[in-house]
Amino acid sequence: MVDHDVIPAAGRITTLTGACALVEALRLHGVDTVFGIPGTHNLAIYDALTLSRIRCVTPRHEQGAGYAADGYARATGRPGVVVTTTGPGVVNAATALAQAYSDSSPILLISPGVPTCHPYSGRGYLHESKDQSRAIDALCAWSHRVTSVREIPAAVARAFGRFAEGRPRPVHVEIPADLLDMEDSVKLVSPYRIMPRVPDPLALDEAARLLRGAKRPGFVLGGGAQCPDEDEPPVGRAIMRLAERVGGAVVTTVNGKGSVPESHPLALGATLHLRAVRRWLAECDVVLAIGTELGPADLWEERFSLAGTLIRVDVDPGQMQGDHVADVAIVADAALTVEGLSERIQRRNPVPRSRQEPRYDHERELGELTQRWAEHVRALRRALPKETIVVGDNSMMVYHGAVVALPMDPPGRFLFPSGYGTLGFALPAAIGVKLGRPDRPAVVLAGDGAFQFSLQDLATAVELRLSLPIVISANGGFGEIREEMQQRGMEPVAVDLHCPDFPALALAYGARGQVAKTPDDLHEAVTEALEVPLPTVIVVPEGDRAV
Repeated sequence: MVDHDVIPAAGRITTLTGACALVEALRLHGVDTVFGIPGTHNLAIYDALTLSRIRCVTPRHEQGAGYAADGYARATGRPGVVVTTTGPGVVNAATALAQAYSDSSPILLISPGVPTCHPYSGRGYLHESKDQSRAIDALCAWSHRVTSVREIPAAVARAFGRFAEGRPRPVHVEIPADLLDMEDSVKLVSPYRIMPRVPDPLALDEAARLLRGAKRPGFVLGGGAQCPDEDEPPVGRAIMRLAERVGGAVVTTVNGKGSVPESHPLALGATLHLRAVRRWLAECDVVLAIGTELGPADLWEERFSLAGTLIRVDVDPGQMQGDHVADVAIVADAALTVEGLSERIQRRNPVPRSRQEPRYDHERELGELTQRWAEHVRALRRALPKETIVVGDNSMMVYHGAVVALPMDPPGRFLFPSGYGTLGFALPAAIGVKLGRPDRPAVVLAGDGAFQFSLQDLATAVELRLSLPIVISANGGFGEIREEMQQRGMEPVAVDLHCPDFPALALAYGARGQVAKTPDDLHEAVTEALEVPLPTVIVVPEGDRAV
């Protein structure tokens, strides 16, 4: 076992077990927290972790461990690390990994695998899977099974290099169980620095020319415009200056929410899915899209098309030929690209306000969409400090309410499981947020259906003594699916669920719980919960179904 008061120097050859080589590699790459659950085959890893200064956090399910790592990564900009055991532990984390892939979150999943001498035909080994690594490879950027102790530091370095180069997406490193206790000579690998991709000057010239000459420019910002470790994202700040210069409004996807100040007159918020905003965007003669797929999950429309010229900025070259093919493709770092455009586009005479905003009544559509939650969202807005990180689940109060009706200015952030659209994300992700950014207030927003996917992590939040308001909009089941069934003309089936006594459940876990019957009750409850070193479940009933 290595003396962890003295970290072996990178490049030095030393004798370590596979588990110690793994932990030292993680420490060299700045890892301070891992999320996971001990199991028979990963005990050597936990043995090595106990002698390090890396904090071990134990969610109550590996899927929650994945979501917590995702929240940690989104809040800090640093990769989240998950450690599971073999077989069911890995597969339990698979949904969280797939969500991270969809939303471009850097997560490193580490798991043991069957021993190196294990026969391919199988022999009933505990937690044995047909091909664990290959199964996970289908859901993330890549999965790699190491074959020797010496290979472990290089595999970790490769993972962190993958996070820094291009679009950050989850990866999986599998270490055969017998290698974890096996000793060998190991060369620890230094983290290698990858510089941001610099934009092509000719592409910048063409993009600037188009924006300068545009009569109806529009800007779309996605998750790729975020900068988690910055209180005021440099991309958003520069984009608002560009919008002022050329007279274009700025809309964000849900994952882009918080990248620009939504109080700015030219900011339309995270309203890309509104019909009025889509019509406006379709009629823009030049659209600058940064760090977004412009996909159906963002637009809530399958066959959306643009009439104007599309400038795409993304670190992923594959995005240039997606549903919306770029007329000007800039495969580069978003901040460097916007900086280059700003240098080329100087201030010009103010553009009439009528040219700056959508010509359609998106405010009326917004009001119709959010009216059910409007008063409660306003109460949240009054209760939450500006720097709050809001973590939402796939629930109606979130995507019909808070996403569009809870204005957010940096340094506030909004975390949401977009694209893959999983349930149960919010509570464990918020735990990761609070561990990664203990200096920032956070709040969970979820429906009663989504919350029950991961409510067991109340125990995790209690153990960690996290000040965390958990607001549950309770409509007695899966409200969105219920409404979709009714729109199809069918009777709702399997969606009306018993709503448990959530405050009593919170008390049973050692947390706090209460019911907020009015918006004023909600404001008071959230304000108080932010000051208490325990999670607080706050139930907002929606009619008789919540009883």
